[in-house]
Amino acid sequence: MTSSQIVVGYDGSESSRVALTWAMGAGKSRGLSVLVLYALPSVTETLVGIGGYLRPPDQGERDAAERMLLEAAHVSRLEVPGVEVETRVVEGAIVPVLLGELEGAEMAVVGSRGLGTFTQLLLGGTALQLVTHAPCPVVVIRSREYSAPGPEAGRVVVGVDGSTQSGEALGFAFEEAAARGAGLTAVHAWQAPFIEVPVKGPAGDPSVVSEIQRTEARLLSEALAGWREKYPQVDVRQNLVHGDAAQALVDASPGADLVVVGSRGSGGFRALALGSVCHTVLHHARSAVAVVHPVRA
Repeated sequence: MTSSQIVVGYDGSESSRVALTWAMGAGKSRGLSVLVLYALPSVTETLVGIGGYLRPPDQGERDAAERMLLEAAHVSRLEVPGVEVETRVVEGAIVPVLLGELEGAEMAVVGSRGLGTFTQLLLGGTALQLVTHAPCPVVVIRSREYSAPGPEAGRVVVGVDGSTQSGEALGFAFEEAAARGAGLTAVHAWQAPFIEVPVKGPAGDPSVVSEIQRTEARLLSEALAGWREKYPQVDVRQNLVHGDAAQALVDASPGADLVVVGSRGSGGFRALALGSVCHTVLHHARSAVAVVHPVRA
């Protein structure tokens, strides 16, 4: 069991290097150690007359992987001093290796694109397996790329929908904002239902739409109330958006320190359980994205 630790997947790619730097920063702000993990896969070889077969990696391959991790850890300690770093090479497939190291961990951190063992993390089912089954928050880091900072630059952005899982995402987001000394922007997206109104058309009665908006604003305020009291030092903005939930988070992401979403929700964020909204945010957010899972009983 990995206790009170941040686990980061590393494969030598630019994306994984950025993920390691982010994990080191999170470790320093939270007072946690960092485990740098490399999954060493079996190697496919072909013998004449026999065909392909899998063999375990040899000692040379393991030694090369361990040297890579030690070098990465050395550079990281220089960039972010004061954080305890452990490195580990484990044989096996990507997701089982990661999941096997996450029980009791504070969070997992991976890059959005990689080489070798981590290259599929955001391609189809592999990412969904990790996001769905990890017992801790999973933070996906994008490679460094230019993006003009938006109004939420330097802040933690969190999606709110009033569900239990959304509350857990809020808790993680407030904790991260407090640790970083950053502000927090809570985004709640809503859409007016289709209402047949004579003459004015569907959902055309301003009083109906205004009442829905007031109800949604109360939901957002009530969801934040307890967390504001627990973290009075965090500057909080409420962002009520009439529109698509995933797009609202993507629009708020340029320059943000982190975008946080629950792995399951209701209303506008329900599709996170199915993958469509999750994929949209992971692929298009211009910042790191954290997916927070329900607390296990």
